[in-house]
Amino acid sequence: MAMAAADIERLIKERFPDAEIQIEDLAGDGDHYSASVVSEDFRGKSRVQQHQMVYEALQGNMGGVLHALALKTAAP
Repeated sequence: MAMAAADIERLIKERFPDAEIQIEDLAGDGDHYSASVVSEDFRGKSRVQQHQMVYEALQGNMGGVLHALALKTAAP
């Protein structure tokens, strides 16, 4: 079962309305994505904390319908 890039973006955008998001399907299979998320909410947070925030935004889909996500996060 795969997850559409638009669904990933929607979930992230719901949690981080100001975010600039770029998503790339790395394998063309809907299971392996790369995502870049830039949000003011990340300011002052460690990279681990930023990634945890994004994983929380994905509402448990990581490791399930979303098999792999290469994640880059930053504050503007």
